[in-house]
Amino acid sequence: MNARAMWAAIALSMALCLLSGAAIAHGGTHATDAPHAVVAEVASQALQDYPGKEITLITVDYPPGAVDPIHRHDAHAIVYVLDGTIIMGVRGKPEQTIKAGETFYEGPNDIHTVGRNASQTKPARFVVFLLKEKEKPLLIPAK
Repeated sequence: MNARAMWAAIALSMALCLLSGAAIAHGGTHATDAPHAVVAEVASQALQDYPGKEITLITVDYPPGAVDPIHRHDAHAIVYVLDGTIIMGVRGKPEQTIKAGETFYEGPNDIHTVGRNASQTKPARFVVFLLKEKEKPLLIPAK
């Protein structure tokens, strides 16, 4: 992992932790003792055929019972579950249970209202491919 990718992964992990704390402090619906996701940027590549765009690949590890804060990605995002089962949802659409080998899509305007490990006893792991503007953040807090 290059230095840029390492700092981006650290920043994304810190943002998720801060968002979780903010959701709890403001009476969010997430359990106060829910574990946090562990996020790591694996790769990021500018797309020469699409000036100003890049594709970024991250891994997300959900410990048992992990819950994400409400957020959005100013990007097209494809989630692919590697291990375990997760529950995902965007505002205005029903929650989806996604198992290993299955996918989930989020558009750039979707508010990601539900993101959690379906299990209280087993971890889950997934990768996310994000197509986004080069200088846009990976995660944006939302209400």
